[in-house]
Amino acid sequence: MEKIPMTPAGFSALEAELKNLKSVERPAIIEAIASARELGDLKENAEYHSAREKQGFIEGRIKELEGILSLADVIDPTKLTGAVKFGAKVSLVDEDTDEEKTWQIVGEYEANIESGLLNIKSPLARALIGKDEGDSVEVSTPGGVRSYEILSVEYA
Repeated sequence: MEKIPMTPAGFSALEAELKNLKSVERPAIIEAIASARELGDLKENAEYHSAREKQGFIEGRIKELEGILSLADVIDPTKLTGAVKFGAKVSLVDEDTDEEKTWQIVGEYEANIESGLLNIKSPLARALIGKDEGDSVEVSTPGGVRSYEILSVEYA
């Protein structure tokens, strides 16, 4: 299978989620199922069915996280320099609106637009890869083509 690029922070966050699911959520749902069983007839026991459904979700998420973490290729951006690549923090200015934004290019499982974490597979990240400070990039978005100038590239 293909390795999944990930920053150390993204890897740690997924590890923490997995640990929480295994050590807190899984035992809690097992207890909830046991309590619901004691209520009697399982066919009409909404608490039991709800707990079993939640258990299925938790077990599925555990398997998903274990798979992701086993394929993770942790890349430390602090050891990188030069043109834009995975892990770079890139400050851009929209050439039409003069709006400035800063994005860090991260793996798909740690991406979060609201936090400024840009999926490496996104059109903007793909356009930025290999570019340097002062370069302009054009990106096709659902709202049309946007032009950005790269103000700075940092590896922190």
